[in-house]
Amino acid sequence: MARILAVLSSGYEEKEYKTGWWAEELFAPLLKLEEAGHTIDLASPLGGKPTLDERSISKDFDPNGTYKELVETGRADQTMNLEEVNASNYDVILVVGGHGAMFDLAKNVHLHQLMNDVYDKGGILAAECHGPSVFAFLKDKNGKRLIEGLDVTGYPDAIEPEEVLPFLPYSLEQELSKIANYIPEMDKKEYAVWANDQIVTSRDPFSSELMGDELVKKLKA
Repeated sequence: MARILAVLSSGYEEKEYKTGWWAEELFAPLLKLEEAGHTIDLASPLGGKPTLDERSISKDFDPNGTYKELVETGRADQTMNLEEVNASNYDVILVVGGHGAMFDLAKNVHLHQLMNDVYDKGGILAAECHGPSVFAFLKDKNGKRLIEGLDVTGYPDAIEPEEVLPFLPYSLEQELSKIANYIPEMDKKEYAVWANDQIVTSRDPFSSELMGDELVKKLKA
């Protein structure tokens, strides 16, 4: 069985804007992976309890309270500090989405090193929603963007909430499009794409279960 490191944003706050990690994007794949017998550890830039984007457990996004209930179990209240993680312990790194990933994960040097180490030993790199922002800045040991020219997806500009746009440091879609073949695939309810045998990205919160399925299938194969 595989050992997976799920990486969450520690959170970001600016005046009236506060964001962090997205509940469904952690718990939907986590449940699928654990059901298949895999082990999941959690990490974040600061360690400890990372900041949840509260919208992710609101009635609009979690109408049945499924993910709110999982958050309240405290499962995500303790994370390792990324600086303390040993890449040799993991077969998969899953970057959980939420706008927070754009602020403290995308350019995090410790996360970049972990991802390169796991990738170089044949492991899988996965990122959901705004999590693929890491790939926009991740370079391999030769200085080349790891996803250069490959198929990727992530949260599209067309559905970014208008009220958060003034706070975002960049457009995820535009950054990915500079170096990769960015695919929004708006006609499908859920969407994930493999760039190669080791890299998979998913589009939005509604694709979280699909990400879990894709990882379970790949690990089984």
